[in-house]
Amino acid sequence: MPGETVKVVDSNGRFLAWGAISPRSQIRVRIWSWKEEDEIGADFFYDRINEAVELRKLLIKPEMVDAYRLLHAESDDIPGLIVDKYDETLVVQFLSCGIEFWRDTIVGILAKITGCNQIYERSDADTRKLEGLEPRNGILIGPDITRPIKIREGGIEYWVDIVSGQKTGFFLDQRENRFIVRELADGRTILDCFAYSGGFSISGLAGRALSVTAVDSSAEALKLARDNLKLNHFDERSVEWVEADVFNFLRKLRDQNHKFDMVILDPPKFAPTAAHVKKAARAYKDINLLALKLLNRGGLLVTFSCSGGVSEDLFQKIVAGAAVDAGVEAKIIRRLGPGPDHPVALTFPEGTYLKGLVVAIK
Repeated sequence: MPGETVKVVDSNGRFLAWGAISPRSQIRVRIWSWKEEDEIGADFFYDRINEAVELRKLLIKPEMVDAYRLLHAESDDIPGLIVDKYDETLVVQFLSCGIEFWRDTIVGILAKITGCNQIYERSDADTRKLEGLEPRNGILIGPDITRPIKIREGGIEYWVDIVSGQKTGFFLDQRENRFIVRELADGRTILDCFAYSGGFSISGLAGRALSVTAVDSSAEALKLARDNLKLNHFDERSVEWVEADVFNFLRKLRDQNHKFDMVILDPPKFAPTAAHVKKAARAYKDINLLALKLLNRGGLLVTFSCSGGVSEDLFQKIVAGAAVDAGVEAKIIRRLGPGPDHPVALTFPEGTYLKGLVVAIK
């Protein structure tokens, strides 16, 4: 049965590991444990989840933030399970056959360990299709969710739509990078591309940016961004919200010779698998080239890739090529990635999906 625990052995029949079988996936078995004495069951998952929760207690300052990743799949030794905490609500994603098999057990353990009285499922990621699983969303514990949830992040508040927002509702992996944009924003004009619900835009305003132009193709996302602006009592005249295709809008700005002091690029995943890397590289180069042409002298490009198939080294080469074609001299002043609540296991380098650069131009 898909998701059941199987013993993995070598050609001589010697034990290698316990894992979860997934007949339709290219990853046929996902490993639970390399220890033969381990028994895969409720107690096993309780211990793994509790370890992840205890680690976050060391990493997260509750007086600063109340939204963070509680459990990060393979890097917390539970492949296929994502758990994000938004105040007192948990949002869970069951992304593999193995964790789907233990779904009810996992939900009960999460409720017991965290004490959260509301758990919502967002098992709608494309990776479920690769496992032969249908998407599934809905409330698991507690009252149904009918409105966005309010969270705190370093003195800024955000409304988060966990029911229909991107990922589990918010880009928690960009929290530390929003802090960095806030540090660098003073006195700058900012162009925020793929602005979603306004995280970088509002962080820039909190850092005393002169103005922000925020661009996204989603009217729903921009409505939430406007609500977040009002929530934090910023002057609505300080932001221009633009509903548009980002690539087309950047070309329009280039043709009109617009200039900014900071451009932020946080695009969606251009390369969901290694097979898409070549096409994704062209898209990353195109958008970074356009952004670099829009910067004033002394300007900053804050650019990201969340494509696991695009390595950090390749991403730097792409941005370097864009700078050459843009005719600018540029240097990296910071390398960016997710916060410590998104750890990466040393044995799972594929977990390093988010990478970013802060590039200064002369």
